[in-house]
Amino acid sequence: MDLSHLLKPAAVRVLGYATSKKRLFQDLAEVAQIVYGLNATETVDALQERESLGPTGVGHGVALPHARLHGLDRVVGVFIRLEKPLDFDAVDRQPVDLVFALLAPKDSGVEHLKALALVSRTLRDAATCKKLRANSDPAALHAVLTEARSTQAA
Repeated sequence: MDLSHLLKPAAVRVLGYATSKKRLFQDLAEVAQIVYGLNATETVDALQERESLGPTGVGHGVALPHARLHGLDRVVGVFIRLEKPLDFDAVDRQPVDLVFALLAPKDSGVEHLKALALVSRTLRDAATCKKLRANSDPAALHAVLTEARSTQAA
């Protein structure tokens, strides 16, 4: 599995800020609707339902919200870099500015977990995060994300 299979270039965005976690989920859902044809309301609801089980802010300014949805045939991703970090109830209590949402089919099983592990490994790399924070161009961000794992050992 490779990030380029999960993340279309059009699903990478830079936002000035989000006023709340719910607003960020709405932004993620709008991108998912435009790029992948998903129902935005169902996407927001699924992300909020998963978040209610425990925050998906994994620390160091990174959040990995994820949800399972009907109407998908494969795992897909949406990446947003926030110019102004958002309080996300992250495990280290730090605000997040790098958000990679994974959306998976309801019955995806192990594929969803593999994708989550791949994104987690990629965004745990300090050099990758530094490059992401240094760029405001969505095409450059997509390149950083999709090239990161191909240069790291599995």
